[in-house]
Amino acid sequence: MTLGKVVGTIVATRKDEKLVGGKLLVVQEIALDGKPLDRYAVAVDSVGAGVGEVVLVATGSSARLTNATKDRPVDAVVMAIVDTMEVNGETIFRK
Repeated sequence: MTLGKVVGTIVATRKDEKLVGGKLLVVQEIALDGKPLDRYAVAVDSVGAGVGEVVLVATGSSARLTNATKDRPVDAVVMAIVDTMEVNGETIFRK
């Protein structure tokens, strides 16, 4: 899993039929201190995330294990919206 921030959306009117109905999000990976990294992923949203939210992203074959992505051609999925992050006893993020 990676930690990221939703920075955009993608609209694709023509796509594989197994992707119809799925919301596509652009997620920028972030470090534990919240600083953005120069890595991005396009992920299918399985939890109703929106732009600006901090999320957890699963990639690879694990991305196809959610109810929203099972048996679909998906390599990344937003599988959780982060409410708080605590590292070494210190809260570093709170929604």
